[in-house]
Amino acid sequence: MTPAMISSVAAGGAIGAASRYMVTVLATRTLGHEFPWGTVAVNVLGSFAMGALITFMALKWSASQEMRAFLTTGVLGGFTTLSAFSLDFAVLYERKHPFVAAAYGLGTVGLSLIAIFAGMALMRAIYAP
Repeated sequence: MTPAMISSVAAGGAIGAASRYMVTVLATRTLGHEFPWGTVAVNVLGSFAMGALITFMALKWSASQEMRAFLTTGVLGGFTTLSAFSLDFAVLYERKHPFVAAAYGLGTVGLSLIAIFAGMALMRAIYAP
């Protein structure tokens, strides 16, 4: 962990987060707020971009570690954390661990959904009248 690596991730994260905000606002203005289209859009686009990017870097582009961190952890991680989740799932699957990948996928989604409701319930219990 070097200052250059941290700076690369931070700069990419700012770009990714700002991009996520813009896509979400545009989707909400265009499609309405009844369904989280912006979240779906950034998660699907980010996952596609992560798959394309890591494959391109593996096959054709020998990017520096700082550039890899800037693009993957920074830009795409700031744009959507689902891209990192999708990459972890794909790596497990590609390494011939389909059951571990399935457990990871189902466990992460299930536990994350339980956790968000648990956090909401806790704050309601503490702060709601």
